Amino acid sequence: MIKERIRRSIGPKEKPPGGAFVPKTRQRIEQAAGKKAVKAAGKSTGKRAMEQAGKRARAAAQRRLAQRARQAAKVAASLSRKAAIVAAKAVAAIVSALASLVGGTALVLILVVVLIIGALLVSPFGLLFSNEPTRDAVPLSAAVAQVNIELTDRLADLQDRDGYDRVEILGQPPDWREVAAVFAVKTAGAADGADVAALTPEKVELLRGVFWDMCTVSSEIKTVEHPASGDTAAWSEEVLFISISAKTAEEMRTTYALTEFQSQSLNELLAQMDTLGSLLGDLTISQADALELLQDLPADLAPERRAVVETACKLVGKVNYFWGGKSLVIGWDSRWGTLREVTAAGNSTSGTYRPYGLDCSGFVDWTFYNVSSGEYIIGHGGGAHAQHTYCTAISWEEAQPGDLVFYPEDSHVGIVGGRDENGNPLIVHCASGANNVVITGLEGFTSIGRPLYYGA
Repeated sequence: MIKERIRRSIGPKEKPPGGAFVPKTRQRIEQAAGKKAVKAAGKSTGKRAMEQAGKRARAAAQRRLAQRARQAAKVAASLSRKAAIVAAKAVAAIVSALASLVGGTALVLILVVVLIIGALLVSPFGLLFSNEPTRDAVPLSAAVAQVNIELTDRLADLQDRDGYDRVEILGQPPDWREVAAVFAVKTAGAADGADVAALTPEKVELLRGVFWDMCTVSSEIKTVEHPASGDTAAWSEEVLFISISAKTAEEMRTTYALTEFQSQSLNELLAQMDTLGSLLGDLTISQADALELLQDLPADLAPERRAVVETACKLVGKVNYFWGGKSLVIGWDSRWGTLREVTAAGNSTSGTYRPYGLDCSGFVDWTFYNVSSGEYIIGHGGGAHAQHTYCTAISWEEAQPGDLVFYPEDSHVGIVGGRDENGNPLIVHCASGANNVVITGLEGFTSIGRPLYYGA
């Protein structure tokens, strides 16, 4: 800069037409003023241009966001699985864009996001959220167990009669995955439908209704003649045939006169049979009483004891009672809920058919087997009495969560889950009277033992 100024100062001077030298002070001043004016004008013009460009950019962004919101809302309304995925992507795009916007537009878009999520929850696909913990509802697996209790009772009534030698079951109940799908589209897909994301007692009744619309049970006693064979003479027997006729989801389209929207939703749900199956076998702790029990566990409880109680609570309300029912399976046993004959002797249900589940000692075995990742069977192959022999006797005052309690003569066993607000023990057990895994007080339990599993 300095060199340039020096060169300009010593260079040839311009002369006016008359030849006399005229200093260019005024000219330079005028030129400088003109440059400043142009520069100022340029700044002003640039500022306005930038502001206008910013406004145009924001307006364009808002238009794009509004378009995305409309697309997402439209997609959510279609309520198909693919639509749900697209809607989720649209929601993600909106949320990402909200970071760069403020004011009313952002609030409107937030509301759009909420509405989209709400639309999914009240659609038939709300069933996919039905296992979320809530105090007023039960998970799908627990709702199925409740309906299976009614199936058990109906089968028991048919088998509680004289005049036959054996029972034979013809057919099986409908696939619960299909029942759940039909229930979802019938309940949430109707014009005046209700959501299926929370299976309240009222929704469980609707599920029960769909099940019995898809399941017909009848019975008759027939004389079966057996011809002579070798040294055996011809003989006959009276057989109680129980026929179970199950309708498929396809048949229910006509039975319920599903709309095009409901039928399309059913297609999408049936395409996700594995997902529906995982809902039925979900071991998430979602029952209100189980969650409350876990929240009240002592903070200093030993980890292995906490694990036992948490694992036991995973089956609360979800698995029916079955005399002789055992399971050395990690996680959900696919046999649970399927119709099977009670083969173990010594019970009034022996020889009858009912949904498979666990008995009291089977529940305790399953719990410790799962806690130990399959390395420990507390009863070592026996029932409640065997489990008691692998415990150390303790007093009731010494009772801790994870200890075992027994009926007189070891006729029943349960797991101490904690204490109620009055300090009384709470027991997690698979009870025949409730036909399920439940949490109750100490009624009936008269002795307590500490499993050797804890190193006692």
